[in-house]
Amino acid sequence: MLAEDETDLLLFPPLRSAWAKRGQQAHVSLTGRNARRVLFGALNLRTGHRVLLVRPKQQAGDFCAFLEDVARRYAGRHVALLLDSDPSHTAVRSQRLAERLGITMLWLPVRAPELNPMDHLWRSAKQNVSANRQYVNIDLLAERVIQYLVRLTPRAALRKAGVLSGHFWLKLALSKNFPGPT
Repeated sequence: MLAEDETDLLLFPPLRSAWAKRGQQAHVSLTGRNARRVLFGALNLRTGHRVLLVRPKQQAGDFCAFLEDVARRYAGRHVALLLDSDPSHTAVRSQRLAERLGITMLWLPVRAPELNPMDHLWRSAKQNVSANRQYVNIDLLAERVIQYLVRLTPRAALRKAGVLSGHFWLKLALSKNFPGPT
């Protein structure tokens, strides 16, 4: 079972709290246009393995490219994908490809991003890689975010995603059907 989600990477950094001298504003330099990339990601809820793919947009064609990458990496195994109902996911083209690839789509409730473990990984990556700093170009930012996520050990990825928490909403189902790391 894989949890799937995507996040926008923007050249202009997300602004977070930062230290500055009392009475002075913290300085954050911004230049150029706000370029964008979309990072698709899936987290294996048992092993902590991650599949990541950068695309220019978040359309059905981009999601289909991600589905093909997942199918290639998990060839010969049944994949259940836990995801939200983004239009790129619900598009007929995406649905047909998932069926052809043997990927079962399990839908999260509408407007419940806190249920998707990938959201927690995105938050950690953005906080540690892009908060309060602008990169030379959007591709460098995407590369650094991927490096951050790939360098996490499987256990650290599961921990940051909230999967190892005693309060993880799928814990009971996972422990019975998909024994994971101890």
